[in-house]
Amino acid sequence: MAEVWLHKNRRALSMGLIVPVVGLVCGALLTAPLLGQPTWQRGLGLASVAVSILGLLLLFWQLRQPRIGRRGDELLFYLRTGRPIQVPLQLVEGFLLGQGPSYLRAHKPDASQVATVVIRLADRAVDFAQRDVKPALGSWCNHYVTIRGTWCEPLSVALVTKLNTRLANAQAAMQQDSQRKRGPR
Repeated sequence: MAEVWLHKNRRALSMGLIVPVVGLVCGALLTAPLLGQPTWQRGLGLASVAVSILGLLLLFWQLRQPRIGRRGDELLFYLRTGRPIQVPLQLVEGFLLGQGPSYLRAHKPDASQVATVVIRLADRAVDFAQRDVKPALGSWCNHYVTIRGTWCEPLSVALVTKLNTRLANAQAAMQQDSQRKRGPR
């Protein structure tokens, strides 16, 4: 399990729980033997229960994943389907607060602006200059990772300061660990 540095938008994911819960309740009512429904309705109810449980499990799994996490000496960026993008901590230079398009379907791409967190990666990190990510979640271009505030926890100056403090502490601990392993000179 990764140490969470930036959470996903848990409010939006929590709202997404409504549909599977309603499906679960409706499916349970259709399968209730006391109501005497025909077999096809009970079958429909069982299917609704199964799909709803699967949806709930998926949403709970999504709620547990961070947007940015840390495991060992790497930051993990969850900006696409599948495995996170792993970046060595020593290549991360800092976090900045920004602003960019929300990419919500209801709005034109440039119509509504949201807060973003921008992560600067070192120029020497040639392998991490570009990455394909979901555009709704962010972008990764020219050593800058931009995460849209639409799909993460609320962004603020205090949160970005906290991220920079965590980064500095983690990098300092890595440096001390490295020096300790080399031994005294």
